[in-house]
Amino acid sequence: MNILSLLIFVPALFGLLILVLPSSLRGSYKYIALAATLVQIGLSIWLYMHFQTGAAHAGINQENQFQFVQKVPWIHLDLGGAGQMQIDYFIGIDGMSIALLVMSSIVMAVAALASWEITANAKGYFALFLLLDMAVMGVFCALDFFLFYLFYELMLLPLYFLIGMWGGVRREYAAIKFFLYTLFGSVFMLLVMVGLYLSVTDPATGSHTFNIVQMMNPGNYQAGSIFSALSHQTLFGLPARVVGFAVLFVAFAIKVPVVPLHTWLPDAHVEAPTPVSIILAGVLLKIGGYGIIRICMGIFPEVALSGAYWLGLLGVISILYGALNALAQRDLKRLIAYSSVSHMGFVLLGLASQTPEGISGAMMQMVSHGFLSSMLFFLVGVIYSRVHDRDVYHFSGLATIMPQYTTYVMIAFFASLGLPGFSAFVAEAFTLMGAFKSIAIPHWMAVCGSIGILLSAAYFLWTLQRMFFGKVLLKGGDVWKQALSGLLIREKLVLLPLALLALVLGIMPSLVLDKINDSVLAFVDFTKQIIR
Repeated sequence: MNILSLLIFVPALFGLLILVLPSSLRGSYKYIALAATLVQIGLSIWLYMHFQTGAAHAGINQENQFQFVQKVPWIHLDLGGAGQMQIDYFIGIDGMSIALLVMSSIVMAVAALASWEITANAKGYFALFLLLDMAVMGVFCALDFFLFYLFYELMLLPLYFLIGMWGGVRREYAAIKFFLYTLFGSVFMLLVMVGLYLSVTDPATGSHTFNIVQMMNPGNYQAGSIFSALSHQTLFGLPARVVGFAVLFVAFAIKVPVVPLHTWLPDAHVEAPTPVSIILAGVLLKIGGYGIIRICMGIFPEVALSGAYWLGLLGVISILYGALNALAQRDLKRLIAYSSVSHMGFVLLGLASQTPEGISGAMMQMVSHGFLSSMLFFLVGVIYSRVHDRDVYHFSGLATIMPQYTTYVMIAFFASLGLPGFSAFVAEAFTLMGAFKSIAIPHWMAVCGSIGILLSAAYFLWTLQRMFFGKVLLKGGDVWKQALSGLLIREKLVLLPLALLALVLGIMPSLVLDKINDSVLAFVDFTKQIIR
């Protein structure tokens, strides 16, 4: 069996095991879920170690850019005189995929450990958790648009129930809002996907195809088809390819999330249980960024270049708006949620630059933010599980009573604000370098990105000073002081590896950059070829 298929479907097998086990063994569910994520980590590390670098840049439209490929006929329907419908189970990874796969497998293991506090309806929770895990891995591996869309939509169902059933007081509102926002983008994505299918033919078979790699090659578009580069067809008074790019971008921008499509995120984070917040910030947001580069920019590169100014502007707005909102928050979880909006803005800014440095910085930011946001939300969960309060103004002097916890908070805060020596510094430095070098976006956008880093330092340092230093003052008094004890072994097993990863990637960023380099250069070269 192909190792990518094994990586994708291992969670589903473990999930089925949980479903068939009797309720009398409910104590084993969390161990089974953890075992599934640990197997995934092992598989993803094996993939990382055996991933070949230094390959020739044959152009992103060539299938030999991808490794560990499996292509099996799935749905082939004879349409008579209209030809055939061709849908394949087509998976494979390149440098950008492998970095996000390893990051996601580690984040899912962190979320599994954070899920140990879930006791209500544990069977349903862990079955949905593993279904979500399968969908996430499938999105990063799919090279057939129909398969990609299937996995992309499959994430909706478990997340809706995980928030709506195990969330906070306003969980139903947050779950419905998240579901409607995401579904809004997905429905229109389906229309563009069908339009692309009707526009592209497979050179080998002559039939229409959902093959994403074939969609990236302008030579595979039928003359006069709606999304052909030579077509003069318009939709709503705009060129069809511009509309197609815009629709797909909105669908993925909701996931990132990009301002003004971000309003579901703070509500979802605040109401979601800690492990679901970890998945939302650590993985789901990265699927939006991955979709923009793989689908939007890969299939419509000339539209991405001509609209680079607007992409960069949205990135800058997200950076500044998210940071200013974080600065105004009292709820610690909402503060970190808005910080995610700000930090993911750097991803869009890097992609808009259309430079190797900027795109590498954007990919590095996604990996770095995956680890750091998981660490931050887990740290919030540690406090909330003890005193059921997250108001920054209800705490003071925590460093005196929780020194180990404070150490991890300081590491997470300083790493997130871009302190040299940590992964976020490398990511933001490369992003800004690409923005300054780019001819596609003006230099003032890089300056605004730098201001965003300054604002992130402001809200993180203010929170650190307010909650952890000074005289010990807790709203709950001695009851809280007694509850806020040292860290559990399980909590240390989560926090220590995440802190080390942030440090190691800051000192040796080549662990990520070497793997993504070939794919980034191929992407930039291919874009230049298309524009010419």
